[in-house]
Amino acid sequence: PRVTWAARRSTRKWRPAGAPGWARGAGGAERQSGGGPGAPGPGPAPLPGTCQPIIVDDDDSKVWSLYDAGPRSIRCPLIFLPPVSGTADVFFQQILALTGWGYRVIALQYPVYWDHLEFCDGFRKLLDHLQLDKVHLFGASLGGFLAQKFAEYTHKSPRVQSLILCNAFSDTSIFNQTWTANSFWLMPAFMLKKIVLGNFASGPLDPEMADGIDFMVDRLESLGQSELASRLTLNCQNSYVEPHKIRDIPVTIMDVFDQSALSTEAKEEMYKLYPNARRAHLKTGGNFPYLCRSAEVNLYIQIHLLQFHGTRYAAIDPSMVSAEELEVQKISLHTSNEHEEQ
Repeated sequence: PRVTWAARRSTRKWRPAGAPGWARGAGGAERQSGGGPGAPGPGPAPLPGTCQPIIVDDDDSKVWSLYDAGPRSIRCPLIFLPPVSGTADVFFQQILALTGWGYRVIALQYPVYWDHLEFCDGFRKLLDHLQLDKVHLFGASLGGFLAQKFAEYTHKSPRVQSLILCNAFSDTSIFNQTWTANSFWLMPAFMLKKIVLGNFASGPLDPEMADGIDFMVDRLESLGQSELASRLTLNCQNSYVEPHKIRDIPVTIMDVFDQSALSTEAKEEMYKLYPNARRAHLKTGGNFPYLCRSAEVNLYIQIHLLQFHGTRYAAIDPSMVSAEELEVQKISLHTSNEHEEQ
């Protein structure tokens, strides 16, 4: 059955779990059964550990929040960067699945930064604080753009081993908001939230996608005015990625064929920017496939990280990788490449 998102929100029974260290299933705490591939599953999902606050700047108000899960012996983990409306726990499906398979993953929530250079400098300090030399980055939407900018920022002394760009863009001008970027800080929170909600899918949606949007709306509600204003500023401030500075980094471009905030032109621009990138296409998933199509997203993440198994840049505990599992992943990779060529 397909329902409209508005109808879904007006009749939903669940509420945010709200407890630190927890992310509820996107179907809600009262939901008793999941459905379909990548369905969030029943009830609240406990995340490993608690959400850690970390300050790395001289300004004590700039607090990074993160979940760091998986074996600490891994020195090149996969780090998740959320979209404008997201918090660290929007990637709970990936955290729970990937750590169960032996990966070390870190999901972040940004402090308030007002320009890309300031963000990149703060993120570099965070990696130094965590004693991480190089990392893999999974960026969703704004997170994908910031991941590219950080790779570009550190190209002379590389800190990014690879990129997974989910519904990402390479030029902020696609949103036609560069002229308003410097005025977001003046706007009240309700107006900023209205701007973000305008990019969410409307019309008939399958239950998993409707649940995913519900989850993201609640995450959006948890953000303050300065957090939202700064993220929208980063999202729309006039800037673009310089591909020649990051052309040697392995990239997987993940996008969807159904409705999302990205135009076809923006997707095509990404393909041109990274002609050698692997492409991970999802038939459906909207703006938040990591929530509503998590099984597919998690498979594509594993396929991407497979190329680093057995090297110092592996994001997985070597003892967790059997010969049989490697063979299965190689078959999946071969199948994926065949589909890409078609």
